[in-house]
Amino acid sequence: MDKRDQIGRALRRGVALGLVLVACWGLSLMADLSGVKERLAALGQEPGLSVSLLSSQLGELPRQTTSAELTGWGRLLLSHSALLAAGEEAVAEVRDGADPMEDLGSKEELVDEEEQEEPDLKPPTEDEGILEMTAKGKEGGKYLHDQGVYVYDRTDLGLDASVLGEGTVDVPLGEGPQILILHTHGSEAYSQSDGRSYEESDPYRTTDCNHNMVRVGEEMATVFRAHGLQVVHDTNLYDYPAYNGAYDRSKAAVEQWLKQYPTIKVVLDVHRDALVGNEGEIYKLVSEEAGEKVAQVMLVVGTDGSGAAHPRWRDNLAFGIKLQKNLVTGYSSLARPIVLRNSRYNQQLSPGYLLVEVGGHGNTLTEALAGARLWADNVARTLLAMKEG
Repeated sequence: MDKRDQIGRALRRGVALGLVLVACWGLSLMADLSGVKERLAALGQEPGLSVSLLSSQLGELPRQTTSAELTGWGRLLLSHSALLAAGEEAVAEVRDGADPMEDLGSKEELVDEEEQEEPDLKPPTEDEGILEMTAKGKEGGKYLHDQGVYVYDRTDLGLDASVLGEGTVDVPLGEGPQILILHTHGSEAYSQSDGRSYEESDPYRTTDCNHNMVRVGEEMATVFRAHGLQVVHDTNLYDYPAYNGAYDRSKAAVEQWLKQYPTIKVVLDVHRDALVGNEGEIYKLVSEEAGEKVAQVMLVVGTDGSGAAHPRWRDNLAFGIKLQKNLVTGYSSLARPIVLRNSRYNQQLSPGYLLVEVGGHGNTLTEALAGARLWADNVARTLLAMKEG
């Protein structure tokens, strides 16, 4: 926003505040305001209200903002409102303690499986306002950490870092099909800013399997096969024509595949993420590997935090950590921190079942394919080492 826009917005807010004050003065001449003082005092004790009013007047405060750092208009508003001033510290504390990945959230795929509502992504524009970011773990907060692996705990289970060593990797690879790749949300697609255009079924979605998650899954399958691993790639679109119920449909399919091929021990449900900022900005998740920008890849592990039975989720987590350890050793930032969620995402069907997020809707298919290749190559080497030893 340029200086002229900032001045204009400040003037509008000042005028609005003045009108409110005049209206209140007029009402005070005509109305019986007995008891109002007590009601306002009671409201002032509610920190949530203070925070909300402060944010609505001044916008979201940057981290560690104090009144001394505000603009002249901001200080004027604070000085004339005890309620706003009381909330300043609370807002600053909230902003300072907020995790950037939690603020952005994962607006699309990481919803509870019981709440499978179709995401509402805005149609892309010529200037999509796409911002790059590289997601990394940090010490403290909701992050659990061990031996270079970060796990972001979004469950309600009250876990600590000890959970990272509790599970057992139970993924014995034998002869016959070993890996199943599928896509619960196969129609997910990416930004078209790399010139790879496609016909949309919905914003950032397409049934064209040369441009959606099926294409990314096939890239992974090709790499796995090049290492001598046997792969079944399920190319069905379980989220089209209906998005809701996709996990139920993919669950039935996985059960059938596992019955048909009992040798399958690794199940990868491949998605892409969707990160949207508070102002509607779109984020792409990138890592620079060997001079090339590629999409970051994230593992999502479900638990029994939703109350649904999932007795072996710690084994799924142990498998994810096993893969992640080699990924963080082999690449600078290809792997985003693992995310631990309340819901199961069908992972109760196998201890080798993981949900894999390749980039976000702000990434391009080119970046997603590059990230998928590197990720699958590293995972293939880990799986072969496990098989041999």
